[in-house]
Amino acid sequence: MKCILLLLAGALCLSATAQPAARTKHLFIITIDGFRWQEVFTGADPLLVGNPEYVRDTALAREMYWDSSAEVRRKKLLPFFWGTLAERGRLYGNRLYGNKMNVRNWMRISYPGYNEIFTGHTDAITSPNLRVNNKHVNVLEYLNKSSDYHGKVAVFTSWSVFPYILNEQRSGLPVNSGYEALGESGNEEAGLIDSVMATMHPTKTRHDYLTFCTAREYMRQHHPSVLYLGFGETDECAHGGRYDLYLQQAADIDRMIADLWYEVQTDPYYKDSTTFLITTDHGRGWKPNKWTTHGLWAQGSSEIWMAVLGPGIQAEGEIRSRGQVYQKQLAATMATLLGDPPAPGHPPGKAIRLPVARPVDELAVK
Repeated sequence: MKCILLLLAGALCLSATAQPAARTKHLFIITIDGFRWQEVFTGADPLLVGNPEYVRDTALAREMYWDSSAEVRRKKLLPFFWGTLAERGRLYGNRLYGNKMNVRNWMRISYPGYNEIFTGHTDAITSPNLRVNNKHVNVLEYLNKSSDYHGKVAVFTSWSVFPYILNEQRSGLPVNSGYEALGESGNEEAGLIDSVMATMHPTKTRHDYLTFCTAREYMRQHHPSVLYLGFGETDECAHGGRYDLYLQQAADIDRMIADLWYEVQTDPYYKDSTTFLITTDHGRGWKPNKWTTHGLWAQGSSEIWMAVLGPGIQAEGEIRSRGQVYQKQLAATMATLLGDPPAPGHPPGKAIRLPVARPVDELAVK
């Protein structure tokens, strides 16, 4: 009897000292424009990687990205996704297992997609991707109006239309888009990045690496709690009919995300308290002659994906259970990850349920 009582007392003691699951204190939202779920989950497309119409050097492209196994192909293309992220996080949207994620806006192009991601609304308010200020309050604006995150939100995007999508004029968010200089006097690294951009011919989409460097330098200097990083060149390469460059850019973005994760995990301010939420604004056509485009007319354009990596989120890797989530749920999900701080203009939509990891000490007690 004494032994049983001692064991019970020990269990209660361990339970009382079990550490609570880690919580997200900082959120990094990353989008990869027009990047298909097919490449995320199966790597290089067998109908495209060897097609000379879309690939300049098919032998080299196959050497770099091809394998008969889809699991090997995806690791070749996205080593961080299928290494660190798959081991420690969750990936949604592999339709081969009936796990689906879709956009709900009917246009299935960029502005409506980003509107849906950040506001939860599905109205295709600017179907031709016009530079028109968005009437809806976005989740970044909502967080910035909360006492917990006011002045701690920052946006860096390659596509120059984001100041209108996020209504920078009304929201007051710091939005650095296109070839906009960081403009931080006395910062040698920022000055170097700005000088490089000044030598380039500005287009509607800045080179993703410059966007990444600008965001990283801002992060190092100011430590925002909420950072949005929007990559854009995957979509540009696809519209240009260059599947080889599309794959190359995806691989480069995977490396940049890996670098950013390393930066976060080696900074005491962010370490073990930062969640990455990675997704895309729309899918693309799935037929070999339709992959370059997207929209209502291209079947597959509504099919998207999402990856989440962070403290307290139960790691399951690739989700293989049948299910359906929507892009319009992402804004509420972002707010929920940060504890849904009270602020005006809460985004509509039901948050995606992300299973919480149980503390190791608690599992040991059980």
